[in-house]
Amino acid sequence: MVRVTTTNRRGVLRAGAGLVAGGALAAGCGAGQAGPTTTPDPTSPAPSPSAVHGKGHPPAAVQAAPAPRAYPGLPAQITHGPRTRAQVALTFHGQGDPGIAHSLLGAAEKAGAHLTVLAVGTWLDEHPDVARRILDGGHDLGNHTQRHISINGMAEADARKEITDCADRLKRLTGSIGTWFRPSRSPTASPLVARLAREAGYPHVLSYDLDSLDYTRPGATAITRKVLAEVKNGSVVSMHFGYPDTVAALPDVLHELDRRGLRAVTTTELLS
Repeated sequence: MVRVTTTNRRGVLRAGAGLVAGGALAAGCGAGQAGPTTTPDPTSPAPSPSAVHGKGHPPAAVQAAPAPRAYPGLPAQITHGPRTRAQVALTFHGQGDPGIAHSLLGAAEKAGAHLTVLAVGTWLDEHPDVARRILDGGHDLGNHTQRHISINGMAEADARKEITDCADRLKRLTGSIGTWFRPSRSPTASPLVARLAREAGYPHVLSYDLDSLDYTRPGATAITRKVLAEVKNGSVVSMHFGYPDTVAALPDVLHELDRRGLRAVTTTELLS
């Protein structure tokens, strides 16, 4: 059962508040949402493994992530899980201040919950240790494109590179291309992007049926209210690393899900 104590809730609130000033904020992925605070130069080459991990030091071994799998009977783009089981998947766009990411992962684990993290490749380049942290916590780790730009509007070769570059980084860090693919800057993939994702090894695109709108920075209370007003059996909820409001909201969201008898599980568990 998911239990969040008052002490834990206060601690997470303090952690979120302390990160407001210095956190690099992740960008939302719905159409028309604001861009990231900083955008990597598309012409810059990706860092080499030695640059990411330190010259002369190979990447540290991490727990191998499961490979993607096909779910017969489910659509190419998955928006939710079974409505017959009291489970939900909280999915996070992986970008932004790693301190906020660690706070969210810790809050989930204290409550006995597991998350699904769709990581941006440039974020993994900057913070390769976060892959180990996610997997060691029992969470899903997947692909959210390399640079988090509008993939549905890209030419085929460029869109393919966005998918495969992030997949390559996940493979290097974890031994797997990740369990899921989610397009950037859109809740759903275009037919072209869905095909390219399949060719890269992802049988399904992971979408969602509930957007928390946390990237609009509405405050923790508004995030909590929106999620709890719309969540139901099988929901896949879109949330973000990088926003202190989300850190502050998560304990109350998990507490109320537990009160309703809904378990927060990885997307893999939701669909298994």
